[in-house]
Amino acid sequence: MKKRTMALVMAASFFGAAGCSAENAAAQKIHTESGRVLIAYYSWSGNTRFAAEQIQKLTGGTLFEIKPLKPYPSNYSACVDQAKKECREGTRPELAAKVQDFAKYNVIFVGTPNWWSTMAPPVRSFLSEYDFSGKTVIPFVTHGGGGMANCERDMRKTCPKANFGKAGAFSGGSIRNAEAALKKWVGEAADIQK
Repeated sequence: MKKRTMALVMAASFFGAAGCSAENAAAQKIHTESGRVLIAYYSWSGNTRFAAEQIQKLTGGTLFEIKPLKPYPSNYSACVDQAKKECREGTRPELAAKVQDFAKYNVIFVGTPNWWSTMAPPVRSFLSEYDFSGKTVIPFVTHGGGGMANCERDMRKTCPKANFGKAGAFSGGSIRNAEAALKKWVGEAADIQK
């Protein structure tokens, strides 16, 4: 009995010192004020934009559209070809604008379409341009069937000094009917004080 108690005490000490597991950390709510929330997103088709706008309504945060200086082709096939090449090469296209007063935000929702199982290259550029030390990133992804894939993992690699909240993945084809799912996820990911 003493050995079992000692093992439990040691395990509790270890987990207390090491912090929460990734699953528990992701499940914890992020408490913040709406004026310190940024919703940054890239959207080619409008699906990720729609999700970002819903998140903005729920949180009162500031919207920021991540736009490459040179837009992607409007032709679907041409865009797919370019995106596939850039995702495989790890391209970081130059962006058209910067976030004003980035330092004031402590929670950043980052939205991207799932392109070839990773984030869109403009999102990689965005994450590379700012210091995310001590900030909380909450990824959200729209997809055509691939779910989160490697998007969250690649975001974590791109800004390793950030803390991460619970990520959300939403079907692009049904995003306009997913308001309840978005609301539920935002409620689980963040407790925004307006």
